[in-house]
Amino acid sequence: MKLLKTLLFILMLGTLSSFHNKPLKVIFFGDSITQAGVTPGGYITLMQEDLKTKTLEEAYTFEGAGIGGNKIYDLYLRMEDDVLAKNPDVVIVFVGVNDVWHKTSHGTGTDADKFELFYKAVIGKLHKQNIEVLLCTPAAIGEKTDFSNQQDGDLNHYSQIIRELAKDTGCDLIDLRKEFLDYNLKHNSDNKDRGILTRDRVHLNDTGNRFVADLMWGALQK
Repeated sequence: MKLLKTLLFILMLGTLSSFHNKPLKVIFFGDSITQAGVTPGGYITLMQEDLKTKTLEEAYTFEGAGIGGNKIYDLYLRMEDDVLAKNPDVVIVFVGVNDVWHKTSHGTGTDADKFELFYKAVIGKLHKQNIEVLLCTPAAIGEKTDFSNQQDGDLNHYSQIIRELAKDTGCDLIDLRKEFLDYNLKHNSDNKDRGILTRDRVHLNDTGNRFVADLMWGALQK
């Protein structure tokens, strides 16, 4: 009997050790910016490459779940198959640009009250599965620093909604909106609308991908 108890104890320790050493599965959930993140030079690809240099291959696995043109309600509608079915430990939600941008570019978009409701529902479904959630504010629709980009007003409003949701739901926040503006104030003295962190006012260039990858790392390793 004593031997049996000892064997069971060793087995239990082995199981706990195996669980402890399991890498943290992180899914990046968003739109075309996230979709591009898994391409060569994309921010998710850079983070995967960083795993070696940071000797963290056993600590994390990364997966992108981005689809071009997605708004917050698209994320809500596809989260069962694209996120929950994959049993992640952490989900980083990076959405909002199209909810604002498409109001003028496509005549669609998402009203602020609906944006908040759908976003809160996404967080709720993730939390119900005991998934850690990190929220990102939308970074930019134009990089001018004097708030003369056409969508600056709405983008600031929607970013504030996300900041409040992070506070109310206990989610960590990656404030890309603030970080991009701060970076441009230092590096965009000519007040250009693109070419600093983005290639087309929205999607990331090489510098932007590295910048976002570093910010994501900072949030994950808090």
